[in-house]
Amino acid sequence: MPITANDPKRKTWLDTPENTDFPIQNIPFGVFLTRDDIITIGTRIGDYAIDLGALHQLGYFEGIPLTDDIFLQDSLNDFISDGKKTWRLVRNRIAEIFDTKNEKLKNNQDHRNIVLFTLDEIEMQLPVQVGDYTDFYSSKEHATNVGTMFRDPENALLPNWLHIPVGYHGRSSSIIPSGIPVHRPQGQTLPAGAKEPVFGPSKLVDFELEMAFITTDANPLGEPIPIDEAEEYIFGLVLFNDWSARDIQKWEYVPLGPFLAKNFASSVSPWIVTLDALEPFRTESPKPEKELLPYLQFSGKKSFDIKLEVSLKPENGEETTVTRSNFKYMYWNMSQQLAHHTINGCPVNSGDMMGSGTISGPTPDSYGSMLELSWRGEKPVKLKDGSERKFIEDNDTVIMRGYCESQDRRIGFGEVSTKLLPVFQPKKNNSR
Repeated sequence: MPITANDPKRKTWLDTPENTDFPIQNIPFGVFLTRDDIITIGTRIGDYAIDLGALHQLGYFEGIPLTDDIFLQDSLNDFISDGKKTWRLVRNRIAEIFDTKNEKLKNNQDHRNIVLFTLDEIEMQLPVQVGDYTDFYSSKEHATNVGTMFRDPENALLPNWLHIPVGYHGRSSSIIPSGIPVHRPQGQTLPAGAKEPVFGPSKLVDFELEMAFITTDANPLGEPIPIDEAEEYIFGLVLFNDWSARDIQKWEYVPLGPFLAKNFASSVSPWIVTLDALEPFRTESPKPEKELLPYLQFSGKKSFDIKLEVSLKPENGEETTVTRSNFKYMYWNMSQQLAHHTINGCPVNSGDMMGSGTISGPTPDSYGSMLELSWRGEKPVKLKDGSERKFIEDNDTVIMRGYCESQDRRIGFGEVSTKLLPVFQPKKNNSR
């Protein structure tokens, strides 16, 4: 089935900014609270949010096999479960409805008043109910940088790294949408020169520039997903800030890996951009440096040219862009990650989220974390207001953005923006 929604010549009758992340060729999916306090599934074109539940009830998806309540839910999980054929039919139909040549909705003001919202009239929600969350460690540059800092530079990569997409299971309950602040975490750390740990706030809170892909129902228990079929089960991508407390992590990660250092929060952008929308931006993955086992070998272009950037904004200050990277730098691509994740028969469900791991590029201005950008605090990052950062300070806001761009189109993800608040303080009970 062709992806007619991607036609670069298509224009919309909606008034959209010239360089928007969300042209009619994007058509992402998300969940939002409307001005009437109703939660609905929707899409976005330019600076308009579109209520797909209302659009469906008004008959605009006639001929597409959808249940009556498919868009009247508080998550995309059921829609994602319907599979790629349905996703493509719906995106294609939305593109038709809002095409400048189609006057059915364009000339029906009553329907437009029901279906269309300006962005200040809605509140974005977490787009999926995340049942399981896995975080990978798939950027060779990042893994090499971290290994160089904490081990012998000659052995920066552990022996398994070039053979498998290393990953760990994270905590889905603390995944939050853009705009929700997080508190500085507390935990055990081992101060330099000390023999016993102390308890207190993390002093080394960091961002991790990642992307995450969302899966559909893929396989029963015991059945692996072949690598050449993996993309059939990937709905789309979001920006992903996998917050990290480096000092807590250093003390706790042996022998089982990250725990409290990672599970306090992970922030995601609210609009899921489908693989179909990203199709024109496919690119080559890095060449394997070791011969891979057959189940990880692939052909074709499995990566995407997605430009990424991170800005820091102090309280009452202006943004400073601290890094620019690209999703294409990932050594292990999504198909390899999903094939490896399921090679032992692990089942994958609708709404599962798979983090890419920190995405660092080959140059210091493309590193994906403050740990690397400041090189463990030895090279502080200077902001526009003259202040410096080794790691994230209280009341700083971290803003991540991502987009694909070519001569005839731009497909973006918007942003994920999160403010770091001081350590949580319980309210005092003044009752006697």
